[in-house]
Amino acid sequence: MRSGFRAVTAGFAALAVLTLAGCGGDATDSSGGSGDKLDVVASFYPLQFIAQQVGGDAVEVTTLTAPGVEPHDLELTPKQVGSITDAKLVLFEKGLQPAVDEAVAQNAEQAGFDVAPAATLEATGAHFEHEEEHAEEAGTDKHEEEGGAEELDPHFWLDPVRYAAVVQAVTDKLAEVDAAHADGYQERGKALVDEVTKLDTEYKTGLQSCKLKTFVTSHEAFAYLAKRYGLQMVGIAGFTPDAEPAPQRIKEVQDIVRKQQITTIFYEELVSPKVAQSIARDLRVQTAVLSPIEGLSDANSQETYLTLMRENLSELRKANSCA
Repeated sequence: MRSGFRAVTAGFAALAVLTLAGCGGDATDSSGGSGDKLDVVASFYPLQFIAQQVGGDAVEVTTLTAPGVEPHDLELTPKQVGSITDAKLVLFEKGLQPAVDEAVAQNAEQAGFDVAPAATLEATGAHFEHEEEHAEEAGTDKHEEEGGAEELDPHFWLDPVRYAAVVQAVTDKLAEVDAAHADGYQERGKALVDEVTKLDTEYKTGLQSCKLKTFVTSHEAFAYLAKRYGLQMVGIAGFTPDAEPAPQRIKEVQDIVRKQQITTIFYEELVSPKVAQSIARDLRVQTAVLSPIEGLSDANSQETYLTLMRENLSELRKANSCA
């Protein structure tokens, strides 16, 4: 990997999101839909959640990344490629899952909808800087190897403002593809945008008065979140969560933890916590889960994007001593 509308009432808006949280296809279901429902394929959980919330009973959602599977390294089965071929709409983020990009290009070019433009991705810089340091140590030129192009950070969903923009884009796309149900999509889309906007407000309020401004994570998934709310993320590994950090990077992280008196090393559910736990043990600090919400695990299969984001906020507030 390199890298509103009209609601019936405000009460209905909140109810719509909560009620629909469990709707849609099973994460491993590759059915072609049923009855008059629109066949929608979502490449990984954050897009699955949007499709289910906005689509409601009008869609049949198939998810390519099953619970417990790390989405960055997804490989597709023939059955999954078939579901992409048969879908009326395929939601994906170009560059996040190369196997999905290839399958869409070869089998569903018209149905594919890349959400990256709506997310306004940026090169957040940290990952690229680490790679340049390692390239210099090895005597190679990172700019020559990759044409000088910085890698765009794909983790837009951890920034509620960017996520709301993608919700809007998907809502409009569903209304375009299935005009007969456009009003319903717009209603439910408005409900979800309202919920995500509320989440943004909670983050602004919850993180505005923290004693510590730096947090350490097992991989660099939280740069957009940190930038949005005035924090500094330090990632042990790069954008890819199972990448092995160089010894020099581990030393850098240890130095930052000591200097800034950081109390917690965060790890995630879908990859091994060994490196994070080892650093925490050496420095005698705590560990805690900060979910990148790239997918659900067996342990949090009943959670949603909204509940996990609120759990992340709670963990950040504790670790950073926020008033």
